[in-house]
Amino acid sequence: MLQPINFIPEETTIWSFPNRGNWATHSGKYRGNWSPYIPRNLITRYSKPGDLILDQFVGSGTTLIEAKLLNRNAIGIDINPLAISITQNNLHFITDINPQIQTRVATATNLSFISSETVDFICTHPPYSDIIRYSSGLPGDISLLNDNDFFDELCKVASESYRVLKPGKFCAFMIGDRRIKGNVVPLGFRAMNCFIQQGFYLKEIIIKEQHNCRSTKKWLNTNRSFLLLAHEYIFVLYK
Repeated sequence: MLQPINFIPEETTIWSFPNRGNWATHSGKYRGNWSPYIPRNLITRYSKPGDLILDQFVGSGTTLIEAKLLNRNAIGIDINPLAISITQNNLHFITDINPQIQTRVATATNLSFISSETVDFICTHPPYSDIIRYSSGLPGDISLLNDNDFFDELCKVASESYRVLKPGKFCAFMIGDRRIKGNVVPLGFRAMNCFIQQGFYLKEIIIKEQHNCRSTKKWLNTNRSFLLLAHEYIFVLYK
């Protein structure tokens, strides 16, 4: 099955996908990847066929798979060669359309190989600081950094995103919060501010309900003084 059955675009700022979606080559095997319903909704709403989409944290290629299915050209970047290899493998399916899909091992903080104002839509899912570490010590991997260093680098990502995006076009990304010693660390709003400080305007804040989080079972039957985090943010901004 190459396409989801009876796909209906989201119309509110609350999104929930208990069935994460397994059409085409999508799966939940790559830890931390997002449901394909998310990039499908974002791509169909904020771009058109033939546009160029950028995902600079490509992971297992969820965004690029949707770009291929929806007839958008795309560039997928990841600092981890393993992620690029997984993505390339996941893109090996045949469709009646043949958009140009490129992958590249690179860092999201330096997109010098992409010309300024050439991207039509950014659709990406960065790491949530070091909650999930995507390598064992790869230089430049921002998923290995503590919160303050992480946001120093994420602001560089925001700067490069602003540079490569065409005026009037959109940038969307998803990120969640975390707790340390029972207190909330607002990763989401700190990330949002990185992009606003670079000149982006905020279009939407979407709340995405979180399902099947590995840490939930750990905390469910414990004596705790806090609520379990069950949301993530999707920020939609424009240049």
